[in-house]
Amino acid sequence: MTQDRFDKVLKFLRDLDRMKIYYELAHYMEDGISVVIAVPGQRWEVDFLEDGSVYVERFVSNGHIDDESAFIELFAKFSDEEAPVTHDATART
Repeated sequence: MTQDRFDKVLKFLRDLDRMKIYYELAHYMEDGISVVIAVPGQRWEVDFLEDGSVYVERFVSNGHIDDESAFIELFAKFSDEEAPVTHDATART
């Protein structure tokens, strides 16, 4: 990362600090640094890439709040685990 690109990241972090906006740094991509920001009703992911580009992705809440029954959907849709194998004794092959 060249100095200009590094300066861009540092300026952004200083602006967040000055505005008292909480953030975390992350490293998801080989060629970039991510700034993850959580504000009421939104989450922002700002990626500063080695080539100088900046990507901003915003996740905005629809205001609906679920209870713990939402865990079923979470685990069903997003688990990396394989579905359990079941053996049905009544099934014929």
